[in-house]
Amino acid sequence: MTGDDEGGDGVPTRRERTLRVIKGAKAGTPGRPVRRRIVTRPAPAPGGGIEEVLERLDREPVEDPLEAGDLTVAGDPAEVEDLPGPDAADDADGPASTGGAAAAGRSPADDNQPADDTGQPADDPGDAGPGRRRALAGLLVVLLAAALAGAGVYGHRWYVARITEQARQGALAAARQASVNFVSVSAASVDRDLQRITAGATGEFRDEFSRGQAQVRTAVVENKVDSKGTVLRAGLVSGDRRRAVALVAVDATVKNVKAPQGRPSHYRIQLDLVRDRDSGDWLVAKLQFVG
Repeated sequence: MTGDDEGGDGVPTRRERTLRVIKGAKAGTPGRPVRRRIVTRPAPAPGGGIEEVLERLDREPVEDPLEAGDLTVAGDPAEVEDLPGPDAADDADGPASTGGAAAAGRSPADDNQPADDTGQPADDPGDAGPGRRRALAGLLVVLLAAALAGAGVYGHRWYVARITEQARQGALAAARQASVNFVSVSAASVDRDLQRITAGATGEFRDEFSRGQAQVRTAVVENKVDSKGTVLRAGLVSGDRRRAVALVAVDATVKNVKAPQGRPSHYRIQLDLVRDRDSGDWLVAKLQFVG
């Protein structure tokens, strides 16, 4: 054997001085080369003997390359030079990685984006996709339709309530005036007074008053009647846009041949009113004294 194969006087040969650790690797980032580092153990001093070295190594714990996370290689400088170092790994991330990203349709700036659990870049929350925009537009349309429907319902109710209240107020005003007209008759203006009562009547009340109008005129003229009335109180029993029932309290001062100075009279009158479809005026359909 030559001097390279064995040493003399117990001196280990070059191969015996080289300590090797089994190569291993762990899963890293896909697409990036695994970095390797070199770990060497100092060779024993000459004269120790191979048996002593092996015995000492057996007593020392050896780190598992898979748990250490890096591939550990020990060897001579010639073998180490063939392994890519950190600079080579950085070079591999350069043009080649850029080209790979470009080939995949991604720019290097995409690598700076946050990644989700699958390792893919997370979508920018400010960049809404077509589906999200359509959903947002649909929601706005629904909200707008609901607002318009609510406004329409509210507006209709407000309009109905408003015109109903106006109609009730009109019926009450007509009842007050009809009551005053009915008790305010004078021999000096009998025809005009009776015509005013007839103009504000309809239905049953108009028919009855028309049939007895001649007799009323005769009695007013012969007795020289002069009656004037004023409304004390008035209110609606019921009412809507077409029909109403009102109660009116009236005081009147009546003069005639038997009471030339006049005497007070008090009346409580119930009037049933209906609204004329053509003119919109409230007319008395029925009149009666109550209480």
